[in-house]
Amino acid sequence: MANTSQPLLIKRYASRRLYNTETSDYVTLEDIATFIREGREVQIVDLKSGDDLTRQYLLQIIAEHESRGESVLPVDVLTDLVRSYTSQSMSVVPQFLAQSFEMLQGGQSKMMENMGAMNPLAKMPGFDAMKAQQEAFMKAMTGGMMPTGGPADAAPAKPAEKSDEGLDDIKAELAALQEKLSKLGK
Repeated sequence: MANTSQPLLIKRYASRRLYNTETSDYVTLEDIATFIREGREVQIVDLKSGDDLTRQYLLQIIAEHESRGESVLPVDVLTDLVRSYTSQSMSVVPQFLAQSFEMLQGGQSKMMENMGAMNPLAKMPGFDAMKAQQEAFMKAMTGGMMPTGGPADAAPAKPAEKSDEGLDDIKAELAALQEKLSKLGK
């Protein structure tokens, strides 16, 4: 059994093929994305130079998902990120993004706790569907970085029955974050 506390080492050969050192086989970008969704840390290094290529490959995975229509990042956010590379705000943006994702993940944990069986709302009609929808949304927003342990992990979420209040709150929070990012880029 592999030691999952250590990052999974992937070596890139001169032929650009990616080699999983734990299983001694070649892997694809989609395989790497699956490892990450399962909670595994991954490190990708160039075999010849020893350079760490992890960031480059993670960005490539995101770009491929975005190009297939699996959009998570709105165009405004992407535009502001590009602007941040050429402005004074470059030093602020990485910290802001890291804190925003930490806040999102913390909110997800609290939301899942509040939606537990001890919650009196759990008896509300359509609660399970709403909970599954919220878990699926949070999983999509975090790129699967945080396992939810709920029904959304086992099956796709079912639409909620007349219960869009939680989704509206999340949309409002995302809009606020988007606005903050836009202001940072200006």
